[in-house]
Amino acid sequence: MKKSNLYLFLAIGALGIVALSTKIIAGDAAAPSCCSGLAGMTTPVAVDTAVTPDKLATCPVTGEKLGSDMGGPYVLTYQGQEVKLCCKSCKPKFDKNPDKFIALIRAADKN
Repeated sequence: MKKSNLYLFLAIGALGIVALSTKIIAGDAAAPSCCSGLAGMTTPVAVDTAVTPDKLATCPVTGEKLGSDMGGPYVLTYQGQEVKLCCKSCKPKFDKNPDKFIALIRAADKN
């Protein structure tokens, strides 16, 4: 195949790609969005973000002082109560009997 024919086919192919891409882009603007029917439904939902802080200075699971050798406490929220554990490995122990540990935290909050 001659070089001139090769360049001709390459130019025709490039023009075809440009022509098709402009039709695709123009078609996208007219396509409905998955959320187009929700224009009037943008009212934010009120979420209760009030969390009672954990004032306990020790881990409710191990009794160790928070922020000691292990670094910062592992913090989670359980039923609106902030819970500070000495480490992430205390979480499974907390999950076994959370009411027991929540009672300890809330007793410290009263003091």
